[in-house]
Amino acid sequence: MPDIAGVLPIVHTPFLDDDSIDAASLQRQIDWAMEVGADGLCTGMVSELLRLSVDERKQLTSLIAEARADRGVMVIGVGAESTRQAVEFALHAEQHAADAVMAIPPISTALAEPELLDYFVTLIESISIPIIVQDASSYVGQRIPLDVCVDLVDRYGADRVMFKPEAAPLGPNLSALRDRTNGKAHIFEGSGGISIIDSFRRGIHGTMPGMEFLQGVIGVWNALESGDETTAYRLYFPLCALVAIQLQAGLDGFLAIEKYVLKKRGLFTTDRRRGPLNWKLDEETRLEVDRLLAILENELTIHC
Repeated sequence: MPDIAGVLPIVHTPFLDDDSIDAASLQRQIDWAMEVGADGLCTGMVSELLRLSVDERKQLTSLIAEARADRGVMVIGVGAESTRQAVEFALHAEQHAADAVMAIPPISTALAEPELLDYFVTLIESISIPIIVQDASSYVGQRIPLDVCVDLVDRYGADRVMFKPEAAPLGPNLSALRDRTNGKAHIFEGSGGISIIDSFRRGIHGTMPGMEFLQGVIGVWNALESGDETTAYRLYFPLCALVAIQLQAGLDGFLAIEKYVLKKRGLFTTDRRRGPLNWKLDEETRLEVDRLLAILENELTIHC
């Protein structure tokens, strides 16, 4: 089994003006991520999975598998509103050489703990590759009780079931999962970079940021792994400020800035997002993003 660890960015879904998936921009994004040092690729909430049709979700997986060309690991988001749907997405991902899948619980139904456990058990037993159990309840869906996570590790082992806890408070929740599994659980964080240093100190296996500030996240991660805390913090401060701006408008705040930056980098043809939208990037926010991005890129030039 490949090592699922390190910096595993979430692939953003580029759209053309007719709202179809832009395969050429997707290829550029993946090529760039591999060139700057990503350890693999994932799909998740900021891939706009919940705004894609069933066919489009499968199309996205197929396109990523082709564009990846065996570089790094591939983790595909398969969470859905029914167990049957999630299993269908998981089997499709496995057929397209995914190294793991990642799943949130259904978001339209508040499941009791036994039903939540059954959802993940059925999903795990439908495939032979690992699953990353994602608690994205800080912005979508319901919280996953710690007892469910511990039960899954006890049943299937740490190499078969991994975790991406994103419920607040993030740091204490990471530590609680680590401690309840006696340090066995493979844990990933998805703060976009704003909590990466705190999470690293709590023993995470990797981080799953968006693509927009990927070089900064990789720079911080590499500095932490080498014990260079001075460099880690020099890169972290502008990165943290950028993510703080994204947080002001939830998922749409992240998506608006992510796609703006990817278009600015020349990776995306458009910055189109799937609607309905609750936030648009205004001019003053855009200018502050540009200023902070310039600071981050300057620090990267100096220290990396």
